[in-house]
Amino acid sequence: MARKTYTLIGADGQPFESANPGALGGHRRSRIYGRLDCPGALRWIAKGHYVNHRVIFADEATAIAASYRPCARCLPAEYAEWKELRGGEHGASRPQY
Repeated sequence: MARKTYTLIGADGQPFESANPGALGGHRRSRIYGRLDCPGALRWIAKGHYVNHRVIFADEATAIAASYRPCARCLPAEYAEWKELRGGEHGASRPQY
């Protein structure tokens, strides 16, 4: 019997096959990652949107390395930290996260 595999996104932003299902979801176009049970993402998925651009990450470090940012809705503390590292809303220095 074939073992189930999952397609995850690696730190280089490229898909790869994994025996593990992944821990975080993301949106390829907006480059946002969050919990798999994020209310915002689930609402869009229920409306039939978002699914074509959905990506899955093994962990937060991988999502960050792939240049995704935390979701403000389901990861508010991580988002606040990301925003602070970027210099706030109108900061002059905006390094990649």
